[in-house]
Amino acid sequence: MTMSPADTKPSSPATPVRAPLKPLDQALAELLAQATPLPGIESVFTFEADGRVLAQDLVSALNVPGHDNSAMDGYAVRCADWADATTLLQVNQRIAAGSSGQALAAMSAARIFTGAPIPSGADAVVMQEDCQTVGADGVRLLVPPQPGQWIRRQGEDVAAGSVVLQRGKRLDPAALGLAASIGFAQLPLAPRVRVALFSTGDELVMPGDVAPADLPAGAIYNSNRFFLRALLLRLGCVVTDMGIVPDRLDATVAALKDASAGHDLILTSGGVSVGEEDHIKPAVQALGQLNLWQIAIKPGKPFAYGEVGSAHFIGLPGNPVSSFVTFLLLVRPFLLRLQGMTDVATKSIAIPAHFDWARADKRREFLRVRRNPAGGLELFANQSSGVLTSAVWGDGLVDNPAGQSIAHGDMVQFIPFSALLS
Repeated sequence: MTMSPADTKPSSPATPVRAPLKPLDQALAELLAQATPLPGIESVFTFEADGRVLAQDLVSALNVPGHDNSAMDGYAVRCADWADATTLLQVNQRIAAGSSGQALAAMSAARIFTGAPIPSGADAVVMQEDCQTVGADGVRLLVPPQPGQWIRRQGEDVAAGSVVLQRGKRLDPAALGLAASIGFAQLPLAPRVRVALFSTGDELVMPGDVAPADLPAGAIYNSNRFFLRALLLRLGCVVTDMGIVPDRLDATVAALKDASAGHDLILTSGGVSVGEEDHIKPAVQALGQLNLWQIAIKPGKPFAYGEVGSAHFIGLPGNPVSSFVTFLLLVRPFLLRLQGMTDVATKSIAIPAHFDWARADKRREFLRVRRNPAGGLELFANQSSGVLTSAVWGDGLVDNPAGQSIAHGDMVQFIPFSALLS
């Protein structure tokens, strides 16, 4: 049998099959599974604990309030003494907050102020607007008193021996006030996460180093470095800013090696795609291991997780909106879990879309939107991953499932930035 020239040509190598992109929920679950809370406890003044995470339960040693006290300025009385609005009671004592009174005699009343302890025998407080003074020491009650009215009972806020704030609680101003109300001047907190931060890219320059008029062709200012550092600080992290690393494999390996010493997390932006100048993947693999690569979301597909030495590694995309969104959706819950928080889920609410989105994507999309006075959501016109203006203009994200278009009036899932940036 004679073979044609085509039959004698060597077969071309098979095109490698790419692994499918990982769904966001699966990627987050795998990421959080690696986020073992950091060991140790820091004792911190309650004044300085806003935004930090409790490492132990706070148990109250006292009741709050510590005694029955008045919720109003008015008169402490015995309900049994009142017959009608003409009943005259003798005012024989005055009780202010911080003082204590005498037992209340029959047909008498005590002038009392908010927070003052209820005298023995009294079973109601009548606010002063419902009373009429008579002479220097008499009072009539214009409405019938009801047992227990305007009395704050001992321990009704906090009972002695109860857990007031649970371990893993991220503290806010109200929680700090509650801790102070049960006598805690210092709080046992999870350690701060130590983060090494750097960007990769020969095109990056820092604002202030080069004037806009002198910016070389192809160069851009490094915006990611600014918002990532700010986001990390808002989450209570200790940040080491390692600057900009050149687009070279040896420089990337050296930066990762330096960053792994004394840090819990290495966070980078840029260099996690598949171009010839993207060196993060081989550099991480040379020093440690890469466990997660590319997520099925838009914006933000290039996302990497691994380990370098004893440090966690997370690589974010270089496009600013992609970097911003992947930080909020993946890095933020990871950092909170490292600090011992258990409930780190991103929460959304249903709001009507006041826009049309016909371009359904095969990836799960996060669209930049803002609320309008009509109670719906407006869409930023340019949803490109490089348009950081959209994140400033908007006040949240629409979490849009893969393959789904949106028509005006459809209910969509809205994630407010206020919840993600706190």
